[in-house]
Amino acid sequence: MTSVNLCPNCDFSLAPDNKVCPKCNQTVVVNSSILATMPTMQVGKYAKSYSKMLAADPDNQELNGYAAMCYLRLRLYDRAMPLFEKAIDENFESSEPYFMAAICLLRGKKPFVARRADINKALEYLNAANQLDEKPIYHLLLGYIKQDYFDRKYLNIEPTTQEEYDRAEALGLSEDDEKTLETLLAQQ
Repeated sequence: MTSVNLCPNCDFSLAPDNKVCPKCNQTVVVNSSILATMPTMQVGKYAKSYSKMLAADPDNQELNGYAAMCYLRLRLYDRAMPLFEKAIDENFESSEPYFMAAICLLRGKKPFVARRADINKALEYLNAANQLDEKPIYHLLLGYIKQDYFDRKYLNIEPTTQEEYDRAEALGLSEDDEKTLETLLAQQ
């Protein structure tokens, strides 16, 4: 059951269980892989729609998460982070907000230039995400952060970069996972 009552793409009224709009045939709710393939203009449209729905229901954990994901994809990190934190606080059983919040902490930059406090928090979020629902893309991001931050600064960390990459492979890392992460990181 979704909490979105209007299609973010065409504003069509939806039944509570709609995941795809019957009018425009677009997805109603977003996740990291959907956002990675969505054109930026459409992401902006979804962000605006979710924001309107949040005005009427500001404590809705799902809407907070959806809006935050859109803001992240639009590189509006200061708007995204509080919504991720709210989504995590209100629905700590979903791994996706933890993963997306870890990406948001990098603010579109390489981990090497991030503050250590942000790196530590990103690792904390990713470890929580893996405890809830271990996914290859989570280990891929852990490996990337460890490689670019810890390895480049000659700092030791366990599990190692290679162990994270190996775990991602063992879990079935796909090319789509790699493309999704690359798009979400939005690094120049």
